[in-house]
Amino acid sequence: MRIATWNVNSLTVRLSRVEEWIEYAQPDILCMQETKVSDAAFPIMALAALGYESASHGDGRWNGVALASRIGLEDIQRGFDTEADEQGCRLMAATCGDVRVHSVYVPNGRSVDSEHYVAKLEWLKELRSHLARTCEPSDAVAVCGDFNVAPDDRDVWDPAAIEGSTHVSNRERDALEDLKKWGLVDAFRLHYPQPELFTWWDYRAGNFHKHIGMRIDLVLLSRPLADRSTYALVDRNARKGKQPSDHAPMFVDIGP
Repeated sequence: MRIATWNVNSLTVRLSRVEEWIEYAQPDILCMQETKVSDAAFPIMALAALGYESASHGDGRWNGVALASRIGLEDIQRGFDTEADEQGCRLMAATCGDVRVHSVYVPNGRSVDSEHYVAKLEWLKELRSHLARTCEPSDAVAVCGDFNVAPDDRDVWDPAAIEGSTHVSNRERDALEDLKKWGLVDAFRLHYPQPELFTWWDYRAGNFHKHIGMRIDLVLLSRPLADRSTYALVDRNARKGKQPSDHAPMFVDIGP
């Protein structure tokens, strides 16, 4: 099984690139973020032509998350299962085969002295509570997406350059660690412990070509899945070419 995640930064703009990537990467499950399309406008038929069931959670403005699966898509849930503030179409879950898959787009936080930063921490806390309410660590669970948090200094091109900023603050990293303590493993790191392996590069100033980036897109797996992971990849080639997303897709392969 191949589980992939990709912040596509507008599915309307980049649908052809997503279709191309699906055809050669052949993920069994693709979690997408920042789709920026409404549910009514989501390209269900285009994905069906490639052999995928799909579902969307978006209002057509900002944010938006989606799932595409060729191994089943059942028990779809959009948003948290409580009255908690979702902060705009940032979570959806479904059962794909025997795996409960979550596509998440964590709030950016903007700056550490802002109300948006506090809201980001609250959102991560609510995500952990959501998992505790709806899953067990012994289940097959995947939480994938753009977390807008670089887990540690290995995941940043120059920690000193952005010290004190969002994405690298202690409180954000602690919130991510607390989420993992529920029973999740950063599957990419099981295969690649080395630094400077990024998933996001700002469009500005040629940062991709300068290798100025961060690893903020994650595939977190429950231990039963993580123990079966065999391979992982950040596909930098998908960040190249005409009108790319500022994120590269990544995937993790899981054996039988």
